Order: sequence, then structure tokens, then C-alpha cells
Amino acid sequence: MAIKMLAIDLDGTLLTDSKTILPGTYKALQEAKAAGIKIVLTSGRPLSGIKGYAEELGLSGSEEYAILFNGAVVQNLDGRVLISHDLDFGDFNTLLHMQRLSDVNLDFETPDRFYTLDKKISIRLQIDGAETKNQLWIQDRSDFKKDFTFAKAVYQCDDPDQVDRLWNRLPDWFFQSYAVVRSWPEVVEVGSLAASKGYAVSELASRLGLSNSEVMIFGDQGNDRSMFEIPDFKRVAMGNAIDEIKDLADYVTETNERDGIAKALRKLVL
Repeated sequence: MAIKMLAIDLDGTLLTDSKTILPGTYKALQEAKAAGIKIVLTSGRPLSGIKGYAEELGLSGSEEYAILFNGAVVQNLDGRVLISHDLDFGDFNTLLHMQRLSDVNLDFETPDRFYTLDKKISIRLQIDGAETKNQLWIQDRSDFKKDFTFAKAVYQCDDPDQVDRLWNRLPDWFFQSYAVVRSWPEVVEVGSLAASKGYAVSELASRLGLSNSEVMIFGDQGNDRSMFEIPDFKRVAMGNAIDEIKDLADYVTETNERDGIAKALRKLVL
């Protein structure tokens, strides 16, 4: 069956390590668009963190979409929320309790801004805020009210050993209660069990009148795994992907530094 939708991760997939889109990848995606294939950027970022790249690709308006916060939120590029799976004040307190297991930052992410209680901010968290073009608000615990909701929480640190320590101490019930992914060595992301990139891509495709077999997905890291666990998708792993993603893929392409998306599209789609 012909591919009619591309769900593309950003960091390590669409973007080079210097956060640019290679000319060859840009050209192939423009050819896909001209052929009527829907391009959906699929990221752990908020809309503010993907919008510039979407505009670079010529994607904008109410009929173009993005999957955000690892699938917790789906918005059109005008900002209207189609799907949302939020965490609440009880989750906020649980996540703060788990932060005590290691010396890591914890931030709570909403479509409008990021929040943290930490006064000492890691370079990693500062970069995350800058790359996503989202404000980072430092607040006291008393500033958070019982109606507070958020799309995703992130534990991160400049020292991967501290993140290892957190990861190894998290109890089994925590993984059964939340969608928990180690998206980078320095980062652990936590969302609702109902939220995943894979579920969100499938639900958006259905809303657009497409079957899963008409969707091709691209990814490289642990937060992309849920897309690779849906067998009806055409699953493409980047050459720089972690082994567990490559093992689940139908096709392994070149790296993000060598036009991996373009190579896969020309071999399999265009």
C-alpha cells in the first residue's frame, strides 16, 4: 500500500547534530509533499520547539499537524489541541518524591512554559529551554495549585551517572503507572500511560482517514520506541539509532548526518 503520511522525529533524525536540516533531506521532503504525502513532525518538544523547522519545510496552518511531548499532545500548526493526555497535581507530587533518588533536575512541561522548583539549573536543562524556545519558570512548591496539569515531566542532568542512579532506583510500580523513557543518556521523560508517539501517530492517521499501513515513521532513540512497536507502520531507523530501535525497524537507513531520511524516501517511497 502507498505511503501517505510520514511521522518524523526531530533530534537525531530530521535534524543534524548541529540542529539543521540537510539540503538533501529538505529536497526529498519537498518531493514527498508535492506527491501529496502528509508530513508530521513527531517530537518530545512543545509546539514552540518545532514550529521553526515546520515553517522551514513549508508546513503551517490548521491542516498541518505535530505530535508533541512524546505523544501527550497533538496540535495543528495554528496551535489548536486535538489530543491531550495530561498529568495532574497528584502526579506532580509523586514525581517530586522520585527526584530525591538522585541529584537531577526535574521540570514540568506544558504547551505554554516549563516549570521547575530547582534553583540550581543544569546546562542540559538550560539548553533544552533554549532549543524549544519555551520559557522556564522557577517557582516554589506553594505556587503550584491543586488544578495544575502538565503534559510531560523530565528528569535530566549534565552527568549521565546521576541519571543512571535515578533510573536504577525507580521502583517497578513507577514504570507500571507512567510512560517512562530514557530518551538520551542524560534524560528521562515521564508522561501519561495513555501518551506515546506510537498511539498518537496511529490516532492522528485514523482521524485523517489513513490506515497504519499507509504511515512511515522515522526515529532513533528510546522515546521513539512506541512507534516501532506498531507492526503495521513502515518503520525506518536512522543509522545513528540505538540498537533496540534498529532491531525493531523494517529498514535501517543512513545517519542524520548523511541524509538518512532522503535515502530511505528515495529507496522506499519516491
